[in-house]
Amino acid sequence: MSRTTPPRPLDVEALFPGPAAYRGTTTRLHPRPGHPDMEDSSVGGPLLWPADEPWPVCTEPHRHARGRRPADIHRQRQILASAWLREPNPGPTNEERQLLKELGQEHRVEEAAATDPLPLIGLAQLYRRDIPDLPAGPDDCDLLQVFWCPFDAHGPSGYGMLLDLRWRRSWEVTEVQISPPQPRVVGFEGYVPEPCVLHPEQVATYPFAGLLPEDLCARIDAWEEALEEEAEQSTDDDAEAPVGYQCDLSIPPGWRVGGFASWHATDPSPMNCRTCATPMHLLLTVDSSEWDGGSSWKPLKEQDLPTHRYASPTEVTVGRWGELNIFSCPEEPGHPHRWSIQ
Repeated sequence: MSRTTPPRPLDVEALFPGPAAYRGTTTRLHPRPGHPDMEDSSVGGPLLWPADEPWPVCTEPHRHARGRRPADIHRQRQILASAWLREPNPGPTNEERQLLKELGQEHRVEEAAATDPLPLIGLAQLYRRDIPDLPAGPDDCDLLQVFWCPFDAHGPSGYGMLLDLRWRRSWEVTEVQISPPQPRVVGFEGYVPEPCVLHPEQVATYPFAGLLPEDLCARIDAWEEALEEEAEQSTDDDAEAPVGYQCDLSIPPGWRVGGFASWHATDPSPMNCRTCATPMHLLLTVDSSEWDGGSSWKPLKEQDLPTHRYASPTEVTVGRWGELNIFSCPEEPGHPHRWSIQ
């Protein structure tokens, strides 16, 4: 079933002179639970990976002998999802609560040393034929595959994320790896995605306000402040929250490809290629939620769905319920990617 973003509550180009010059497009991926196969673009689905090519691993030394089993995480989610849909008495039974407690326990892999390579989790794969805003990869590759380590144990701080992005030409894969290696335990359940099929939809988007010309940004700020003052003075308890540029008119939430990055948690940071210094473009956004409560971005066919049950179909959690923005070099897609968490 296709997903359709509702029309924006206001026309930003009619409100302010200038935004039209900065309009772009982004492809909302709309991941939803399903049964993708390796020929599909997906989140958490099987990947088109050559049988004769080593599976990506994390080689940074760090502890990974203790954590939760991926199978237990999937099972726990299934039980909870079914329990809360049960009528007339939603919620887990006493027997299910005991099982959930057991599934939530951590386990230790005795033979796992900190220096042992750790298989990465296949997070997503995206085919250019499905995603309008997905650029061509190096040497005209048509398939992007995204992996990450299921432990926060990397970089100078020792608590950072590790990503691995691979481009390939799908038509060159003949014999496929059917049962790739998987980590036996993970450090954080948010790194374990549920299999989701995608429903790509291209929509208009505009830059983060702080990256617009100063005079245009000032006009937007003044307009939003006026709306907030009006809302504060209103006596209507049922009045909806005022429309905002950032929340309603510019950058959609959820998983998406291309467009503009949001910098709502930090100040905008220059994302230049560390190889050639070219300003990088947003490649992919991995979001913890497809929409917020009352969000104007909720697809038309899902307006009546409660946020707490349906807004996180992938079950992926980035940081503290944030989003991961991955950037690529437009001059040379083979140059190393960069990313930020918002």
